[in-house]
Amino acid sequence: MNRVEINAEGAEPPPWSGSLEAFALKVLDFIGRDNWDLSVFLCGDETIKTLNSRYRGRDEATDVLSFEMGAETAAGDGELRYLPGDIVISLETLRENARCFETGEDEELRRLLIHGILHLDGMDHDSNDKNEPMLKLQENLLERLKGERVLPFEEGER
Repeated sequence: MNRVEINAEGAEPPPWSGSLEAFALKVLDFIGRDNWDLSVFLCGDETIKTLNSRYRGRDEATDVLSFEMGAETAAGDGELRYLPGDIVISLETLRENARCFETGEDEELRRLLIHGILHLDGMDHDSNDKNEPMLKLQENLLERLKGERVLPFEEGER
């Protein structure tokens, strides 16, 4: 059984974090992972910019970062758990991406979460070319899970 923990910068996780957790669990099931303890951190551009600068040498905000841990640990009952690492998502850059790529924020959030999970699963890409194997898998998973929704509404739907 997989577990997902959602945290947010300086506040309680948003009210839709349960839906984000459920979506992450479905992605992990689709890629055949079990006993993962995944951590997702939602933040703003300043926080992700600091992390991007410190760990990647890029002094700019980005949409998603994955920090791989890749360790196994025994739970209290002796069950082996896998700690893949942390996914950090900037909600500000997510909104900007949605506007720039003319897609909904919900779709972009799901895309970034899938992207982070695939990185923690050991995949990588050399460019943002849509023919990169990781990015093709990302879009395939997004399509297969298109009936899912994380955000309760899109901008303008209220």
